[in-house]
Amino acid sequence: MSELGIRPVGLADLPAVVAMLADDPLGAQRESPDDLGPYEAAFHRLADDPNQHVVVAVREGRVVGTLHLTIVPGLSRRGATRSIIEGVRIHGDERGTGLGTELIQWAVEESRRRECQLVQLTSDVTRQDAHRFYERLGFTASHVGFKLAL
Repeated sequence: MSELGIRPVGLADLPAVVAMLADDPLGAQRESPDDLGPYEAAFHRLADDPNQHVVVAVREGRVVGTLHLTIVPGLSRRGATRSIIEGVRIHGDERGTGLGTELIQWAVEESRRRECQLVQLTSDVTRQDAHRFYERLGFTASHVGFKLAL
């Protein structure tokens, strides 16, 4: 495998990122790769927020993975700062290569660098392979998550 780079997402990366977000049964139902307008608006909101870090993994000039790391200051846990990992996606032909591990390790190290005391993430209940992956990396399925669509 050639060398991997992890860097902040750029506007030009959006088509590749959105394609990865849509490239599974769940994403295919909720993403719209043919209309990048909402993603471009979100990109600008994220770029303006210093606690939002959307990154891409690039190999040989091609976007092959992405994740979104949010830093959340808080009062609980004695005023602890935590991070939340969202939107982890690996390009189909890169799955099983260790790229997901590298991206998650980047997020954990970045969280440490930003003095977070806890890293958390959620994963859809149907993503059993993802659950095993996160557990292999040391994450614990310690909570039940709830969502309310608005």
